[in-house]
Amino acid sequence: MTTQPTGSRRPTIMEVARLAGVSHQTVSRYLRFGGEGLKPRTRDSVAEAIAQLHYRPNLAARSMRTRVTGRVAVVMPALAYNPTRMLAGATHAAHEAGYQVEVISPEGGAAARAERVLELADSRQVDGILALSTVDLPTRDLPTDAVLVVAAAFDDEMRGMGELVDASPLEEIIEHLAGLGHRRFLHVAGSSLFASARARAATFTATLDRLGLQSAGVFDGDWSGESGIAAVESIRAGEEPTAIIAANDLVAMGVLRGAHQRGWSVPGNVSVTGWDDTPGSAVLVPSLTTVDVNHERIGENAMARLIARLRDEEPRIADDPIARVVWRESTGPAPTAG
Repeated sequence: MTTQPTGSRRPTIMEVARLAGVSHQTVSRYLRFGGEGLKPRTRDSVAEAIAQLHYRPNLAARSMRTRVTGRVAVVMPALAYNPTRMLAGATHAAHEAGYQVEVISPEGGAAARAERVLELADSRQVDGILALSTVDLPTRDLPTDAVLVVAAAFDDEMRGMGELVDASPLEEIIEHLAGLGHRRFLHVAGSSLFASARARAATFTATLDRLGLQSAGVFDGDWSGESGIAAVESIRAGEEPTAIIAANDLVAMGVLRGAHQRGWSVPGNVSVTGWDDTPGSAVLVPSLTTVDVNHERIGENAMARLIARLRDEEPRIADDPIARVVWRESTGPAPTAG
């Protein structure tokens, strides 16, 4: 009898399939039905691969033909940053529905996550799977009774996708500031590698054009406070904006410091806004006007879709906006109107 070497990583059904030179569906069929209906050469190849890799399927899970385990899985990329609020929302929704949650973060990209999803689906270890990032897996490759919901909130580099890209609150910010007399705006953007940064820069330009306002430009930032300082330092005398829209709160903090170094009052000489409502933004001097993104709601809605699929019912999705502008002391009337 062969056993898996102590301390080694447990092999996957996809690795067995590759070694045997067959599809993962063929391996799954071998495990479920003992190779019945397979060609002898195929059956032998799978058996040899299983023995060579010391592959051990979860037999207890496979015996559960009802597929009811009371557990669901959330699959994430290898975490470059920890989306605790979104996971908290998804976990809360699952617990409210009576499910336990397993969070899985395999190394690698979409293909690696697809491999883990297939392993989970074939093993029957969970009732359903929620992927909060892209999964390189055609639906036809899944077992027919598998329940998978892909609500891609992040790419492989943990850059925001989907609802996290929505830049519409920026329109509200500019419209409100225009109502306070502001006519010349500067945007300090995030890294253009992020869809959210590109969306905010595009919305900034489009909104100014729509309202007939002046642009002091879009400064190419990188989400850092240093880029906020650099943006303010780059403004030439006589070309000062009356409002600076920062891509996130850290950039806005840099803008506040840059303004202080130039002797500008906030919001007396220039209004400043951020994005994310990070801890501490409310206790800055001045407190920072920003955008609060309800990450918990994104997680809750994604999990609601999975649970609805499991129960064959319509999902109960909250349809109120996930982002809202939080007005604070860093914004005010323009120093001069007109």
